Amino acid sequence: MPAVSIEKAKAVISDFVLVDQGTSIDELTLGSEKYVKFVNEFWTAKQRQANSIHEISYRACYKPQLPRFFIDIFTKEGDVVYDPFAGRGTTLIEAALLHRNIVSNDVNPLSRLLVEPRLNIPTIDEIERRLDSINIGQSKTDIDLSMFFHKDTEAEIVSLKGQLTDSFIDNWIRMVATNRLTGHSAGFFSGYTLPPNQAASQKSQKVINERLGIVPPYKNTKEIILKKSKSLQRNLNSKIMEQLEAIGQNAIFSDKDSRDTDHIQDSSINLTVTSPPFLNIVRYADDNWLRCWFNDIEVSEVEKKISLCRNVATWSDMMESVFDELHRVTVPGGWVAFEVGEVNNGKVKLDEYVVPLGIESGFTCAGVMVNSQDFTKTSNIWGVDNMKTGTNTNRIVLFNKSK
Repeated sequence: MPAVSIEKAKAVISDFVLVDQGTSIDELTLGSEKYVKFVNEFWTAKQRQANSIHEISYRACYKPQLPRFFIDIFTKEGDVVYDPFAGRGTTLIEAALLHRNIVSNDVNPLSRLLVEPRLNIPTIDEIERRLDSINIGQSKTDIDLSMFFHKDTEAEIVSLKGQLTDSFIDNWIRMVATNRLTGHSAGFFSGYTLPPNQAASQKSQKVINERLGIVPPYKNTKEIILKKSKSLQRNLNSKIMEQLEAIGQNAIFSDKDSRDTDHIQDSSINLTVTSPPFLNIVRYADDNWLRCWFNDIEVSEVEKKISLCRNVATWSDMMESVFDELHRVTVPGGWVAFEVGEVNNGKVKLDEYVVPLGIESGFTCAGVMVNSQDFTKTSNIWGVDNMKTGTNTNRIVLFNKSK
């Protein structure tokens, strides 16, 4: 059957979703089928409890409590957790913190640069000694970055870029520096600019500077990297760092199309927690050109590999193949938690498209979970004004592979 019954779905996950503690249970009707819908504030109330190692800047990422919720329920220590759209690695880092093995995939090569260093973490003393060993020259880059950086800051960035090697200490420093390039506070290398999860164009930054009457001030890059490193590690100890390193040694990383992941064995994944790109919302080159420059990544080549779907039909076609691969790699009895949002100001609800896609690939849909920070309005949960952009809710379609 394409869907478990409402009663069976309740029996399968009701204990986990705290039905007796305020969860609203409703039905989502698609064609002739009815699917159970659970609505509650399942994890946002705990959002301050996340480990500090997650705190790197990235666009369109969910809170660590989301994957933790499903990892706790559906896996045990030693199981394998997968994210085919890894992004900054929230699912994977949280899984590693919970003693699960991980498989990471993202067509964006920046993803691995952001995830892997947080599994093989140098000490603060090692970071400080390495930073002290880097010689700061006066050379400039071959592109104009004066609208972002003071000339002395730029010289430090260019020196870092040219002298960092492929070692676990340097990879950590590169990861932190990538996240400190631009932002709107004193903790970034740049003067005031857009939020840190995207980079303005050079032309746009000039407009920002002129409008605010600012000139980029000098920033000490080594001090900023060291301060951010201490902040990222503030919840860690030697035992946790050893655990993350052990998980990292067995981790699988790839930058393949999520529709073609033949490097992952059949029936090898216990749980997938992921959030795919939502239609044509994010322009990779526009957001990441400066990060790619710093990491010697040819942004135009990466953008060729990224599928930008301009309508739901194209997006669904792509996700159909993704679900075929997810079904192949999932162990019998395994689970997929597929987080989607609303687009076009709430006019398109992608979960309604995802349910049939998963079913067509062979999964059973156990229901839709709506994590809402204002679930008292569940009678109008699909149309409340402050939820139309998906900023206050997560919608997770939950699939199971039959044994």
